[in-house]
Amino acid sequence: MQSPKLITNGEIINADSRQKADLLIENGVITKIGTGLAVGEGTEVINARGKYIFPGFIDPHVHIHLPFMGTCTKDTYDSASRAAVVGGTTTLIEMCCPGPDESLLEAYKLWKDKAEGISACDFSFHMGVPRFDAQVEADLREIVADGISSFKVFLAYKGALGLDDEGLYKTLGLAKELGVIVTAHCENADLIAQLQAKLLSEGKTGPKWHYHSRPPMVEAEGVHHLATFAALHGTHIYTVHTSCRESVEVALQAREKGVKIWIETLIQYLTHDKTDAERPSFQGAKYVMSPPLRDRSNQDYLWNALQQGLVNTLATDHAPFDFKGQKDMGRDDFTKIPNGIPSLEDRVTMLWTKGVCSGKLDIHRFVDCASTQTAKIFGLFPRKGTVSVGADADIVIWDAKYRGKISARTHHMNIDYSAYEGETIKGRPAQVLVRGATMAENGRFTGELGHGQFLQRCPNHF
Repeated sequence: MQSPKLITNGEIINADSRQKADLLIENGVITKIGTGLAVGEGTEVINARGKYIFPGFIDPHVHIHLPFMGTCTKDTYDSASRAAVVGGTTTLIEMCCPGPDESLLEAYKLWKDKAEGISACDFSFHMGVPRFDAQVEADLREIVADGISSFKVFLAYKGALGLDDEGLYKTLGLAKELGVIVTAHCENADLIAQLQAKLLSEGKTGPKWHYHSRPPMVEAEGVHHLATFAALHGTHIYTVHTSCRESVEVALQAREKGVKIWIETLIQYLTHDKTDAERPSFQGAKYVMSPPLRDRSNQDYLWNALQQGLVNTLATDHAPFDFKGQKDMGRDDFTKIPNGIPSLEDRVTMLWTKGVCSGKLDIHRFVDCASTQTAKIFGLFPRKGTVSVGADADIVIWDAKYRGKISARTHHMNIDYSAYEGETIKGRPAQVLVRGATMAENGRFTGELGHGQFLQRCPNHF
């Protein structure tokens, strides 16, 4: 049992409110909010004077364990959850991604076992569906009963993670029946394969050509494809890592026609562009991801869409592959570069620095897109995503006056480079609590591994 904590003198910021008040935490839950709160002996007092109090941030899209493209991500829940809480993220939703021939139940158990008893933060999963048959359907029903209320499908990576159209139609139908939302990687796999082959035949093998194999129209077509299938069932859908204006506009058109569609973008699409993947001496491989980084002209559009709430959530698609020994597998063939970028630790500080501090994002949308909306979409609200009586005491005490630089030398992720090396940040978490337990302070992990819990979620998308 935890000792009570009283956080005083801070300003509480929620997605829809702000107030200067104290809050009392008992047994990991917020029990009182107000001024002049009476507390008992033994209560730990945390003075948040001059600081903001945010709900713990939630990353709805991470890959911690991911066998992919002949290798495997470098993070474990030891390193990833440390990085998460230091960066202000108190809940992760990981993509469980079995291969086409794997048992879904066995894969789910494997992913879950890698987190339980190790993670410093709370966690859940989106269940990947690489094929659809009677056994898969039975497994999915069992997994939903265990507390997973979202599926993941890939319209890309044909022959590996990709789901064919028959499987997509049946998965969406089952999801509608069960009240499950379907998250989707939207790119046309056949178009990508044709473009990759053409580029390689022309001797275009470097990292910069990855972009040309997956242009915006290929992603936009994938969004349209998904929305068309979802409309036939009335299934609720969620487009992950939406990278460009073309794809967002297709999603918004579907929304206008009545499709229940939510849109996610990533921090790197707001801070980086395709010139990063064109860096010389193969350094561009660090920035190869799918969908790829886009032309810089997309950034203002995405920032505006995020501020207006047209784009709902801000994630990372954290996929940590080392530059040496993994990314360089594709030195002579860009199609062999493991896709992904490490950004779990830096999402919130970069969103604050590049968004709030620059005037592109107001403080309430900052909380909303990085925490509250994810909690609402994926069945965690009001337990998560709000500083309110009765909510879990997932708290980020934010020091807006802090100034510092990002470096791989100091980050907690188990990877040999930082995509944000040398970036100046304006503000960071001064203290991070997960269900009342202090897990990080001023850039240092101070908590205990294993504190994190598996979050059972009930279907909420009927």
